[in-house]
Amino acid sequence: MTSNTGRNWFDQGGQAYARFRPEYPAELAAYLASCAPDRRLAVDVGCGNGQLTAQLAGHFQQVVGFDPSADQIAHAVPRANIDYCCAAAERLPLAERSASLLSAAQAAHWFDLPAFYTEVRRVARPGAVLALISYGVLQLERDLDARFQRFYHEEIGRYWPAERQLVDSGYATLDFPFEAIEPPAMAIRLDWDLPQLLGYIATWSAVRQAREAGQAAILQRFAGELAELWGDPAAQRAISWPINMRIGRT
Repeated sequence: MTSNTGRNWFDQGGQAYARFRPEYPAELAAYLASCAPDRRLAVDVGCGNGQLTAQLAGHFQQVVGFDPSADQIAHAVPRANIDYCCAAAERLPLAERSASLLSAAQAAHWFDLPAFYTEVRRVARPGAVLALISYGVLQLERDLDARFQRFYHEEIGRYWPAERQLVDSGYATLDFPFEAIEPPAMAIRLDWDLPQLLGYIATWSAVRQAREAGQAAILQRFAGELAELWGDPAAQRAISWPINMRIGRT
């Protein structure tokens, strides 16, 4: 029998990113829709495979999802009132004054923000809302969280791209020249077993960078020590991610 410290936890299917991606709570899309001046058109920029796009479709007559990656668009979640298009945030193929809501979930830190904001002002309807959304560093139950936070901040912190700091700060330092709307507190809350958590962590770019830098031992040490603290790997534990938002009226 393989011990917790010897098992290669990071080979648990981390390549299947969509399988481990945490889902936004339904209340997020409902809240964004409540801020919009009407329910005509929502635009999800940097939509990826349509995670938030599909939720917005339950609240708007029409939704358009844009992403620069053709592969992401090819795997996007289909729905009758959603159109997907491969396009950059800075060049949106939309008519002027057409969008009631523009959202960017876990994506705005990659944008050329001045160029994106120019597009937002061009395509926004009167009173339209822009929402930049991110989810922060995950939090575990108290007996596990200290070990995880040390891994995240101290052991692989240097392997994150510089843009990750913008996500960790909740976009607080981004220039946001719009009339601010103060959002309610929200979080993603899940119950995961140990393989699910480590499968999710294995999808991180910082983990891939650490491996490529020959630092696999750091990953294995963390996984083994977390496994010892976790106990039964099949036991489900509470995990949460704080949702951070910069919302403004254009």
